[in-house]
Amino acid sequence: MRAVLGAAVAVCAVTAVLPGSASAEPATTAEPGATHTATTGIAGHRATSVERVSVANDGTQANDHSTHASITPNGRHIVFASSADNLTSSRGGYMYVRDQRRGHLTRHGQLLGEQHHPPTISNNGEWALYSGYLQHFKQMYLAEVSRSTGSLLRTWGNHQTQPSLDADGRLIAFVVIPKRDWTTSDQRILVMDRATGAEWTITWLSHSLPSRPSISGDNRRVAYQDAKTEDVFIWDWGDDVIGPIEGPSKAAEIVQLSDDGSKVVYRSGSDTHVYELRTSTTQVVPDARGLAIDPTGRYLLYAPQIANRPSLVLRDLRTGTEETVADKPASAGTDAVSAHGRDVVFTSAADDIVPDDTNGKTDVFVRRFH
Repeated sequence: MRAVLGAAVAVCAVTAVLPGSASAEPATTAEPGATHTATTGIAGHRATSVERVSVANDGTQANDHSTHASITPNGRHIVFASSADNLTSSRGGYMYVRDQRRGHLTRHGQLLGEQHHPPTISNNGEWALYSGYLQHFKQMYLAEVSRSTGSLLRTWGNHQTQPSLDADGRLIAFVVIPKRDWTTSDQRILVMDRATGAEWTITWLSHSLPSRPSISGDNRRVAYQDAKTEDVFIWDWGDDVIGPIEGPSKAAEIVQLSDDGSKVVYRSGSDTHVYELRTSTTQVVPDARGLAIDPTGRYLLYAPQIANRPSLVLRDLRTGTEETVADKPASAGTDAVSAHGRDVVFTSAADDIVPDDTNGKTDVFVRRFH
């Protein structure tokens, strides 16, 4: 592993707009006797069901808001933040991990103040991470899920982005702003080995605008943005820095690097672009706000930017077909899609996504495609 790399290498990208697609917009119908699950079937599409995740182990509804969900590639573990104080026997304001196979929810550490970043979870479901302010300093907390233990991983002056974990939770990409003055500070994008504490600097940026690093599962690549120049770059252990991948004439904002490191999703204008490293080509999804890509790089979760469309749509980038994730107002973040687009986690305040939703709070849901 090496420290700071050389200057960026420009890459020319060939742009191709995806073909038109068929869209599915299911009307939700409840399973007989279901409490927190609803099921639908769409002709010509995968059958689908949706379940509320942010409930206590006995099915009790959360008494406060739950948000910021991420899911592992196999769909087994879901991490989210909640201010509810009735999901477990402990106080509220915690990071929670739900084991979908066991149907069991566990608490993992108290969220660090109001200004905390969305929690994230490693691919193997063993490590969950979040960060936030505590006494004017940024702190990063790492939980070992299976042992229900955790520890404070790092404390520093400031930072402004969600950390990103590799597949086994050993390497973490994150940002440090040495000074507290956000208007003049520089920032460093770092990769840290949680086992040894060793750190490598990916790059320095001469501003504190968000850089949003995203590390691949095999930890070979880190994608990030320079928000001042509005460019997206890819750092590679063996190939130095690639980019700006969107070309010199486009203003770009990064979304996510696929877990296999093959594709980078970024937004430019009202469109979402999916850049493939192997071919240096870009697929364009027009009028779409990209939110996440599945670990294989095939399925894109996005929010349509035109009227009379569902709030969240899952697109098969290979075939161009689409399936509705949520037709009620909803939101989602990175790492919201499991491998092969089988599961999507999202947040919504709607009370008719599943039966018996009467808490009047924002909840976390998972939609499964069968």
